[in-house]
Amino acid sequence: MKEQYGFVPAFPLPPLAPGERERPILLVLRARGLGDFVTAVPALRALSRTFSQHRPILAGPESTAELLALAGLPWETVTVTGPVTPPWSGLSPPDIAVNLHGRGPQSTRALAALHPRLLWAHYDPDDAIVPGPAWTVDLHEVDRWCRLLAYYGITADPEDLRWPVPPEEKDTSSTVVIHPGAAFAARRWPELRFAEIARHLRDQGMRVVVTGSPAEQRLAERIARVAGLSPQDDLAGRTGLSQLASLIAHARLVVSGDTGVAHLATAYGTPSVTLFGPSSPATWGPRIDRERHRCLWSGTTGDPRATRVDPGLAAITTDEVLEACTDLLASLPR
Repeated sequence: MKEQYGFVPAFPLPPLAPGERERPILLVLRARGLGDFVTAVPALRALSRTFSQHRPILAGPESTAELLALAGLPWETVTVTGPVTPPWSGLSPPDIAVNLHGRGPQSTRALAALHPRLLWAHYDPDDAIVPGPAWTVDLHEVDRWCRLLAYYGITADPEDLRWPVPPEEKDTSSTVVIHPGAAFAARRWPELRFAEIARHLRDQGMRVVVTGSPAEQRLAERIARVAGLSPQDDLAGRTGLSQLASLIAHARLVVSGDTGVAHLATAYGTPSVTLFGPSSPATWGPRIDRERHRCLWSGTTGDPRATRVDPGLAAITTDEVLEACTDLLASLPR
């Protein structure tokens, strides 16, 4: 069911003093990875619409500028790693600073150090910097940030997740993307099982490619070799972010763990099978087009940053994944 977040402004924006600034600055902190960026896009779009006369700046990792372009958001960027105060030399204090990074207090204090005129963030009872909404644990990540803006009177649509489809570099409409990596071992399904999935789908006549970061090249190479894929189908470390986005946007199917590539599949409406372990799909699964996606989860949660594969993720069998792939491919038109 479609839901929009929007309430009467709790803190109306005060008028600017005459000649205060030609373009007031809107600063947002979201210094996290690919999946985190995707889930914040509805909130970022709502801020763009509301503060169209502001100069929007997003503080995030080096990939932020490319991600903004892919999402169709003409924002400026400053590079930060983690919840730290963005570099701000030569800029006036932000008119509005918004913490889309986390619950605080570190991320909220990082923005407060710039002395913004308004600071929007969640309320922390142990460090009450701002009178924002309370942090809710069991909430979908997309809804979390739309709800934050609603507290301050901004209407945001949590279903506003689709991205413009990038040009197709070559025909990948029958390609299955296998993405075995994840930032932490807790969210990495065993590699030999990924290889079995890749081999089965290849035997069904599909082109199967394995993707990953440069740090995941050895993992991808082992999976491709065991699955009997050709060397050119091992793409780990060989695609930039825009190339990866194009591949995902035009693929027939994406199979991965709970990681950024799964969120790209949601953004482009690409069918996906996502394996969840320490986190629930209720908080990190697809927020839209649920008929185009299959989420496999054993029903348990754990530490998503653990150094060993989550027991719940490990409990998912290759037969379950193959069945989900087969059912999904059969249910959608080519």
